[in-house]
Amino acid sequence: MISNVDSLRYILPECALVATLVALFVTTFVKSHREGNGPIYSYIALGGVTLSIILTVVVQSLEPAAIFMGLATFDGVSTFFKYIFGVSIAVAIIFSQQSRDLKKSDAASYYILLMVLAIGMNFLAMASNLLLIYLALEMVSISSYLLTGYVGGVKRSTEAALKYVIYGGVASGVMIYGFSLLFGLTGTMNLGEISQYLLFNPVNRSALFIAVIMSLAGFGFKIAAFPFHMWSPDVYEGAPTPFTALLSVGPKAAGFSVLLRFMLVGLFSLEGSQFIDIKSIDLTLTLSILAVATMTVGNFVALRQDNIKRMLAYSSVAHAGYMLMGLAAANTQAIQAIMFYLVVYLVMNLGAFLVVIIIANQFGVEEIDDYKGLAFRGGAGAVVAVAMAIFMFSLTGLPPTAGFIGKFYLFGAVVKGGLYTLGVIGALNSVVSLYYYARVAKVMFFNQPKDEVALAKPGVRYGAILVTFAFLSVYLGLFWQPVASWVQASSQLLP
Repeated sequence: MISNVDSLRYILPECALVATLVALFVTTFVKSHREGNGPIYSYIALGGVTLSIILTVVVQSLEPAAIFMGLATFDGVSTFFKYIFGVSIAVAIIFSQQSRDLKKSDAASYYILLMVLAIGMNFLAMASNLLLIYLALEMVSISSYLLTGYVGGVKRSTEAALKYVIYGGVASGVMIYGFSLLFGLTGTMNLGEISQYLLFNPVNRSALFIAVIMSLAGFGFKIAAFPFHMWSPDVYEGAPTPFTALLSVGPKAAGFSVLLRFMLVGLFSLEGSQFIDIKSIDLTLTLSILAVATMTVGNFVALRQDNIKRMLAYSSVAHAGYMLMGLAAANTQAIQAIMFYLVVYLVMNLGAFLVVIIIANQFGVEEIDDYKGLAFRGGAGAVVAVAMAIFMFSLTGLPPTAGFIGKFYLFGAVVKGGLYTLGVIGALNSVVSLYYYARVAKVMFFNQPKDEVALAKPGVRYGAILVTFAFLSVYLGLFWQPVASWVQASSQLLP
């Protein structure tokens, strides 16, 4: 355990984000930059996020340690998630620079809130104390509420933000009550100490189970797991699309980062490569049921969606269910599988949302039927349609895409954990998902366009990201070993 002063060198990336936040505040005093999309703010934010990624590389060489007197933990898993957050925030900033949704908004506040969100996610990945978990989770949640309703005067954005706040407030209240029960049962808020206390001291199993279930409410809300997912379709549809893209990856990954640490450090005991339930509470069964319900509800409701953002929202719910399967398997391979899946999910989901942004910027539409004949519209239509098809098939998990390898790792971890029925249900859900993903490809390539207006070229930045993500969605399906090796080297959780 390291003192507060010595701990500062471990949070250099977060210090860079705080410095960026201050720089954005200072820049707001320059009145000429307050109007419109405010390119200066986006460049400051992008520069700060880039610096934080560079500093993450620098501090990665430090030895794993419990920092700030045990409030947080610096290890391979926390560092890995910081890369995920950094890339997703950087991409979201680039998405925001030319977004039609944000043209008339105050850019300064928008990018300030993005920096607050980034800081909260980073600390959430490191949090190993119930107090810091709650504070970081609220930091992420409150900034997300504000960003969801950021575009003023838009009814659906206001409605989405209100629903988000209500659901989030309830989930947060239930979660902190669960935390208080855990503290009352064990006398500590440190996850490692909770695990040790539960191993060697008698505790009422019913009270412990209730505490765990209530605690899961907050994490389930953040990753959009059933039954805490109900906010996601309205929020995905109503929020500015660049933030929706970020919301589908960044906060979801943050939720999984803290959920992994909470469950595997605080409530499981590691024996060899397998995590064993403490106090005979069948957490594996609980997580399995949650996984099945989440992916089944997500996939079957997605079948009926006509708005592409709502469809991707329920798709995101289903993918949370797939990753919960890995958590239910509770072995070291499962940790690596979840982390690998988050990498490929970042690529294919942000790519899909970029297509949504490109189409919305020119045509102002979000319905799946509005994508009819996209491949034949002329201009950049064919390229965008091919890229979207790649993302859809990768999200399905068809070979030779990255999504197939991600699901292969997840299902392999589930089988290794002996959860054969769970693996079969996951595979069947993937088959169901093929229908609504293939529907998007079908309307783009097999339907006639509604008009002859060509799709304009999306610009250098959008075009470069689109091509890169489409390429990676295929490349990582063929040459996944470097990412798998990185994940394996980063998957050690410090007790």
